[in-house]
Amino acid sequence: MSVISVGQAVVLGVVEGVTEFLPVSSTGHLKITEGLMNIPVDDKAVVGFTAVIQVGAIAAVLVYFFKDIVRIVSAWGRGLRDREERHSHDYKFAWWVIYATIPIVIVGLAAKPLIDGALGSLWVVAVSLIVGSGAMWAADQMGRHKRGEDDTTFKDAMLVGCSQILALLFPGFSRSGATMSTALILDLDRVAATRLSFFLGIPALTGAGLYELKDAVGAGVGAVPLAVGTAVSFVVAYASIAWLLKFVAKHSFNAFVIYRIVVGVLLLGLLGAGALNA
Repeated sequence: MSVISVGQAVVLGVVEGVTEFLPVSSTGHLKITEGLMNIPVDDKAVVGFTAVIQVGAIAAVLVYFFKDIVRIVSAWGRGLRDREERHSHDYKFAWWVIYATIPIVIVGLAAKPLIDGALGSLWVVAVSLIVGSGAMWAADQMGRHKRGEDDTTFKDAMLVGCSQILALLFPGFSRSGATMSTALILDLDRVAATRLSFFLGIPALTGAGLYELKDAVGAGVGAVPLAVGTAVSFVVAYASIAWLLKFVAKHSFNAFVIYRIVVGVLLLGLLGAGALNA
């Protein structure tokens, strides 16, 4: 019998789709939801399940930004064949995404026992939500929002890519929150910061999902719940991406900051009262 039912997979798929690209921590929200449904958050199969359904959200990014991705990949392919093409920003950007993914892969593999164990505690999630909120607020205030997507550099990509490690080690900090905050500190505008976060998330999250697939299926998650959760996350994530890009074009990140603090404080209260198992 699967450790996650189809109904639970639908709920987790919705949570994943809504929160994966919002700076509120999808991992944190998934762990909280699992705890509320009495699903063991540290179970190997459950950890694998949450990583695999992220692929649905990543598929939504691939569909939503299909034209941009084709343009960038095409420029990269032309640049491999033609030296003159290597001066284009798209060719360079493709390499930057590859280079910026290497640090999180190395740390992810090296620290996997900690990530799947002690660092996966809901106590860590709660504290990370609150601390990450402060970082996000400070970044939004400090950033001058004067640089667009075409102004990004290799340094920007590497710093933003490395910031993903914070969310990897401290679930609750939020990969989107960490990358967007770093981009804002580097003076990128909110839309450019958000789009950069999306592009850098494609290889990292896809790799994590494929890597964990064997654990999810082999350790007790049925193929049907896995497929349902992934499909639901795709549909919901697509809508979430469209909404977020419109929102950040006209608003600050303050709403997310407040929301994260509220969730973090409530989670600390539930854990302290014994209503949730960490």
